[in-house]
Amino acid sequence: MLPIDLLLTFLAVSLVVTFAPGPDNLMVLGQSLARGRRAGFGLALGCALGCFTHTLWATLGVSAVLLASPNAFLALKIAGAAYLTWLGVQALRSGGVSAASTNGTPALPWHRYVARGFIANAVNPKVALFFLAFLPQFVRPELGAVGGQMVLLGVVFALQTIVVFGTIAWAAGGIGQVLQRRPRIGLWLDRLAGVMFIGLAVNLLRSRNTG
Repeated sequence: MLPIDLLLTFLAVSLVVTFAPGPDNLMVLGQSLARGRRAGFGLALGCALGCFTHTLWATLGVSAVLLASPNAFLALKIAGAAYLTWLGVQALRSGGVSAASTNGTPALPWHRYVARGFIANAVNPKVALFFLAFLPQFVRPELGAVGGQMVLLGVVFALQTIVVFGTIAWAAGGIGQVLQRRPRIGLWLDRLAGVMFIGLAVNLLRSRNTG
């Protein structure tokens, strides 16, 4: 078990990292505006599950393989960019479908948004390398199994991600509900979300594996 002061320090740093503008929170923000709170919460949960996946990858050494293999990194980066581009095209082609129907249900089933958030996060090699560099800084080998410590840190990071992204989804979803009472605004919110996804894809492709 890690000391409480170390866990609190890790939590504080994690909150700063999670609040900083990045692909995941921008995705949650855009989709919450365009598709409502439930969609945003689904993406938030999916991103958190993706973060925990990266924890396991870092623990097992998969992230180290990505760092050492430019081809593997490039392949995963292309896959992630392709998926984000697909999401962007889907949003642009939506024709301004409202984020929520009259009974408050998102346009897609909730679990579909969870899957979208998970895939978008899990196939992002930049996140994998971040966890590989970030988690070991808070591991204390003298306190026991390193793998167990990294898993614990990953759980803490995933839980605070749910809270932070959930807060973003709640706030942005509320704004979106007000804006979507006008159909034309709903159309432009969908277009904004689509452009945001495609912009994130381009940014991912332009990034370097040294991050």
